[in-house]
Amino acid sequence: MTVLAWLSVAVFLGAYTLIASEKIHRVAAALGGAGIMLAIHATDAGAAFFSETSGVDWNVVFLLLGMMVIVGVLKRTGVFEYLAIWAAKRARGRPYRLMVLLVVITASASALLDNVTTVLLIAPVTFLVCERLALPVVPFLIAEAMASNIGGAATLVGDPPNIIIASRGGLSFNDFLIHMAPMVVGLMVVFVGLCWLLFRKAFVYDPERAEEIMALDEREAIADHRLLWQSLAVLALVMAAFVLHPVLHYEPSVVAILGAGLLVAATEVTTEQAIAEVEWPTLVFFMGLFVMVGALVQTGVIGQVSRLAVEATSGQLALTTMVLLWASAGLSAIVDNIPYVATMSPIVADLVQANGGNGAGQVLWWALAFGADLGGNATAVGAAANVVVIGIAARNGHPISFWQFTKYGLIVTVVTVALVTPYLWLRYLT
Repeated sequence: MTVLAWLSVAVFLGAYTLIASEKIHRVAAALGGAGIMLAIHATDAGAAFFSETSGVDWNVVFLLLGMMVIVGVLKRTGVFEYLAIWAAKRARGRPYRLMVLLVVITASASALLDNVTTVLLIAPVTFLVCERLALPVVPFLIAEAMASNIGGAATLVGDPPNIIIASRGGLSFNDFLIHMAPMVVGLMVVFVGLCWLLFRKAFVYDPERAEEIMALDEREAIADHRLLWQSLAVLALVMAAFVLHPVLHYEPSVVAILGAGLLVAATEVTTEQAIAEVEWPTLVFFMGLFVMVGALVQTGVIGQVSRLAVEATSGQLALTTMVLLWASAGLSAIVDNIPYVATMSPIVADLVQANGGNGAGQVLWWALAFGADLGGNATAVGAAANVVVIGIAARNGHPISFWQFTKYGLIVTVVTVALVTPYLWLRYLT
């Protein structure tokens, strides 16, 4: 690698260390790292702000912005309070049952929506229900972020890397349902068990709080019925457009912004009220992180690491599949999985053709998808959903540290990727 490439690695590792150690605010670390990358010409304005492969992913930024506005309006209706009481009553106030209910809902929704949208919708419910039952909210938020990443792996639209893989590999929505969804269901069953092992100290049952919850009427929580129906109508349109992406060809970011604009225009909610819930620090953090990772792409670092991993397999399909799965999981834990998949997909496309095209070689696409999607659970910055959840938690006075998330995420990632390994081997390689 060139001197500039090594410098960009040093800058990225320095910023990453600051984010992980939390010695300075993560936004300051990301922006500082992005600024240095631009200053040393590891990237430039054109690549940082306009490139599809190495720049700020404005689709992610504006998707977040649009959905945050929609969630902000929904919050004013009291619907989250309604859902919180409903969920607590269905779980009969039992903490573990409640977590299982919330993570299953999160994973199921993430298969139809993108995982970031799902956590934006489920987090407000989680805060309210945990407050009602006097439960620590952080374990529930961490579990939901991980469930969203697992559930999002099931479909083409569930996780942004899947959209990139489908485009490059010529794969359909049904291909993902057939090859990814069955294993995701199994992973969720295992994850529900892991939740008990990882978070059992948080499951303190309070009979009095539970009785109070059971006596409540969730319908009384709705503060504005008209606004609720308007909001739900717009949200339904947005969800339908997400699901119909392969037909309509509207980017999720465009759908979210159109939905947010329609909701503000059609209701009596003011612009100031609508944007009050926008997590601006989270959006800025993403921008800085995208610029830093983009610099690694521009200087060839990510491509070089990927090629070395592939070359080490000597063209053997089984070995290539396993290396690709685990290397993707490891790298997606460190850098955002969107630019990683964008960089890796051309290499995988060549490998697929060299191994029989989308016949026998198609397993490589599933290895890349599983590795990138599940590897995002490993660290606090491995996936967009993780960053969003941490931002929401901090805003609501329940900060989640980098290592607090990561100590659970590493376990979940190792277990889930380890389970995918025999699945790929037995289904495609024997």
